[in-house]
Amino acid sequence: MVHTDHSPGIVQTQRDWTRTYNALAQAPDAGNTALRRRLIGLSRRLVQEVPRAQLADLRRRAAEQS
Repeated sequence: MVHTDHSPGIVQTQRDWTRTYNALAQAPDAGNTALRRRLIGLSRRLVQEVPRAQLADLRRRAAEQS
């Protein structure tokens, strides 16, 4: 298990990503463009700032703090 100190901002981004993903999963097919764009933006930030090996740890920490 990887233990790292993630900034509060990146943990919040992961929480936002999870909420947006869940909202998109429940949204009707029509009119979900804003959610898809938000998810892409949040994904981009996570990919750029968090090494792949630390993503699982980040998800766990974000879920614990929700």
